[in-house]
Amino acid sequence: MIHIATVHWTTDKWVDIQLRYIKEHIRSEYRVYAFLNDVSEDHDHKFYYVNKEPIESHAIKLNILAEIIALSGEQDDILLFFDGDAFPISNDLENFLQREVSSHRLIAIQRSENFRDVQPHPSFCATTVGFWRFLKGDWKMGYLWKDQRGIKVTDVGGNLLERLNLLEVDWLPLHRTNKHNLHPVMFGIYENIVYHHGSGFKEPYERIDRKKGGIQRELVYRLALFLNSLAAFLKRKLVRKQRIIIQENSTLERRVFDKILNRSDFYKELI
Repeated sequence: MIHIATVHWTTDKWVDIQLRYIKEHIRSEYRVYAFLNDVSEDHDHKFYYVNKEPIESHAIKLNILAEIIALSGEQDDILLFFDGDAFPISNDLENFLQREVSSHRLIAIQRSENFRDVQPHPSFCATTVGFWRFLKGDWKMGYLWKDQRGIKVTDVGGNLLERLNLLEVDWLPLHRTNKHNLHPVMFGIYENIVYHHGSGFKEPYERIDRKKGGIQRELVYRLALFLNSLAAFLKRKLVRKQRIIIQENSTLERRVFDKILNRSDFYKELI
């Protein structure tokens, strides 16, 4: 059995897309467990389990779904985490899971393209129900690492990384395999197995976008963080630039989403 945990919030536009790709590329028996917040109840029947508690934290939602799966699943059942705007694109997915999960215990996207993030990312992660219980898995942020710029950061998956490090687990990071990049972080293909849109439920603005505009922009960002006396002035400059980037990324995001709606092989342009 394969148990899939996913989260959709504020829009239902990814529900049918994700479920269609899951059905197309997973042949074994599976169940999909979902958090649906501000999503029409018309979709509830499409999932094995639905939770609508008004919880803000993405990590806590995933933790709750994993706890529910752990209570009913068998030790060797596969546990998959998908972001709502992520889904499989390869018929080799199950063979890949059986081969790599047995070798590494846990596999997950690692967005090294995002200032060399090192943590497992919940857009796609696979393990077994038994190992998640043993690991006492936790998607919350907290554990810190230094990114490519030498800045200490944390993100969703930080505490999971700490657990894996403490137990010296040889987990397998899945890296971006795009040959054509419309954006450095969004619209990602990983190991030619999974697609992650990366901006499906939020403003299309990533940490890496702060780099646009050159080194002066990065310096402005750092100053805005640490110099209170200049914060208001610098914030105005940052906000103006951020709005421009969000507008550019939004246009790009709509174009890619239209292709996803109309072409089942949309991802071939990226690989």
